[in-house]
Amino acid sequence: MNPFLSYLFFDNLFVIIIDMNNIKNKFKSQTFTKIDTSVKPDVPLFIFASLLIIISIIFSYSLSVYTVVYFDYNQFHFFIRQFIVGTFSIFLMWYMATIPADKLIGKVGWTLFFGFLFLMIVMPFLPASWVTASGGANRWIRLPGFSISPVEFFKIGFIYFLAWSFYRKLIDQPKKMKLKDEMLLVLPYFGVFFVAVFFIAFMQKDLGNVVLLFTILMTMFIFANRSLKLFLPIIGAALVGLVGLILVAPHRINRILQWWGSVQDGMLAFMPDFISSAIRVKDFPEPYQVAHSLNAIHNGGFFGTGIGEGNLKMGFLTEVHTDFVLAGITEEWGLLGLIGVLFLLLCVLWRIFKISNRVENPIYHLFTLGIALMIIVAFLINSYGISGMIPIKGIAVPFLSYGGSSLLSMAISIGLILSISKEITKEEKEKEEIEEPNPLSQ
Repeated sequence: MNPFLSYLFFDNLFVIIIDMNNIKNKFKSQTFTKIDTSVKPDVPLFIFASLLIIISIIFSYSLSVYTVVYFDYNQFHFFIRQFIVGTFSIFLMWYMATIPADKLIGKVGWTLFFGFLFLMIVMPFLPASWVTASGGANRWIRLPGFSISPVEFFKIGFIYFLAWSFYRKLIDQPKKMKLKDEMLLVLPYFGVFFVAVFFIAFMQKDLGNVVLLFTILMTMFIFANRSLKLFLPIIGAALVGLVGLILVAPHRINRILQWWGSVQDGMLAFMPDFISSAIRVKDFPEPYQVAHSLNAIHNGGFFGTGIGEGNLKMGFLTEVHTDFVLAGITEEWGLLGLIGVLFLLLCVLWRIFKISNRVENPIYHLFTLGIALMIIVAFLINSYGISGMIPIKGIAVPFLSYGGSSLLSMAISIGLILSISKEITKEEKEKEEIEEPNPLSQ
């Protein structure tokens, strides 16, 4: 055969093979888009979150003994419910991790924001048989077999709304602006926040979640490149608003006075007598729950009494499996067990911050930061409350407190972040392919 014709033959054959391989790869990518084994979610984050959920299932049985006996429930009443929700939450996290972020984050974020804002608006007008009241306010919507707390899911939607809007409106704005112009720039966000405050603080009498959302809002302003001069007038106005929310609710005033009565001796010791006598509270008993919470923590010592062997849960410390779960864990697992739980929680936060730092999409970056802030603030409010450092706010401990809404909302949060973590693997893989030299071009 002519050498020139041989060359053309093999050259065309080579091109045909390359084209067939490209068509094959394209067909595979279109057929199996949901199964990409080369792009994996953050497995350590999934493991750490799952371990915390398993711990919550264990203590839903151990710490609910008195409540089961008092209300004549089945021995495994709380355990079965938490086991079902916890198991579903673990599978939900992994299922969400398999879905591409661009097909999941926006849809879920807007659904949680608008859907559960709507539920909070209509909840006060629902028939009494459809809602569950707590402290004289409707906080849960009853569904067949379970109840949901809309505010737990709205918080995730609110964080997504801030991340999406901050990227579009704030991040690219210059940091050095006139205070008036910057206030006008952030004013719409406070409009949305005040709508949430009305339905959460007034209609549901839930001041703790208002404090949590405000803290997230202000902290995310920092990450959105806003100047520090903006914070002084906002925080001043927030303090005035907080005092107003306390004064309009007698139960909040009593809670503040009881808390102050338990801590005032240590604080007033450093003040002049005329100030001390003016602000000293008299004849207010020490907060019952906080007193027994501290007793439970002290009773646990370093190694704990053993799982199921705690004493303070036997009628002394009510709701120990919900808002006071950290005190119950410390009594039965001791300081060592509490450190272990804190280590797992810190590992979850470490993985979230690592994902947030590596992801290139600004919306995903802000969203993951917001979820991490939600976990941190909720944990601090609860832990400070049960130790008497601040008044009790009724905030659940992330992953650990008994309750389907709290656990399911945390699973959705982690599931969304696991989906985002796959974007990092995909981005790094694409960079490697771009940087890798083509051997055919050499």
